[in-house]
Amino acid sequence: MGDERLKLEALNILGLFQVLPRLVVFDLDYTLWPFYCECRSKRDSPFLYPHAKGIIYALKDKGVDVAIASRSPTPDIAKAFLGKLGFQSMFVAQEIFSSWSHKTEHFQRIHRTTGVHFKSMLFFDDEDRNIEAVSKMGVTCILVDDGVNLENFRLGLRNFSLNFASPDMKQAE
Repeated sequence: MGDERLKLEALNILGLFQVLPRLVVFDLDYTLWPFYCECRSKRDSPFLYPHAKGIIYALKDKGVDVAIASRSPTPDIAKAFLGKLGFQSMFVAQEIFSSWSHKTEHFQRIHRTTGVHFKSMLFFDDEDRNIEAVSKMGVTCILVDDGVNLENFRLGLRNFSLNFASPDMKQAE
């Protein structure tokens, strides 16, 4: 499936939901791309999982902001790869730094930068420990095995909608 067709499919999925997150946050390594940045150099060619680009462009078309939360020990390589992919300006926040906090510090910074409440965020990551820690903050989180794809994108939006409809969520907003 080509990028444009994937974007249209992602837009169709977005259209199924009355309530969308205000911000969708992605991990990088093994979520948007199938490698660890620290195992590569700035000169290497980056590439995304097949559905990632279409999903990101669909979110942007629908007016949903996107951000990055990555515990990469090589933020310069990660940022270089985002630039090579033409994504440098796509993200309203890019929190890329090494940390032992399981991304809670990343999300605190994203919240300060964007003003978006944790309950209005959807997060995709490939590590259980990050999903567990960030979920406790009130963020809807989806564990991905082989990168973000249309199936886990739909699951994320469904779970976000269910969480948004819960009484706890209405009080938080």
